[in-house]
Amino acid sequence: MDAQAVTDILAQPIAQELLFSDIPARLSYIGLDGDPRVVPVGFWWTGKTFGVATVVRSAKVAALRKNHRVALTIDRGGMPPRTLLVRGGATIEIVDGVPDEYVTAARKIVPAEAMPSWEAGVRALYDEMAVITVTPDHVVLHDFETTLPKA
Repeated sequence: MDAQAVTDILAQPIAQELLFSDIPARLSYIGLDGDPRVVPVGFWWTGKTFGVATVVRSAKVAALRKNHRVALTIDRGGMPPRTLLVRGGATIEIVDGVPDEYVTAARKIVPAEAMPSWEAGVRALYDEMAVITVTPDHVVLHDFETTLPKA
């Protein structure tokens, strides 16, 4: 898929709604044993890339060092369903401390009343984190109103 098509789809109002919602994404990657994995993640969207932060020694990081291809899904329940499907390549950067974007992204998963103690605990626990940056190269949006899955 060409870069302009990716940009155009991600700029659509329903895609923007999903990108800036409080819905976590599901990150799919191939584990070191060759089997697929899917995990829920808080994420941030920069306008060009997706960001996910995790523990430096996580299974995701080890697997992505071997195979950098990933898929992300952001979907809303209810009717009509809305689904953003993303494929791309991931890079990993080890950063000092806990990125502020990680804390903001965690609000998609951590209940509001638990957030202050969660943030304090995370900031005290990690001296460094791995930031996974996903650059989309294939995007599909299904809103089940104007776009439907195709065989």
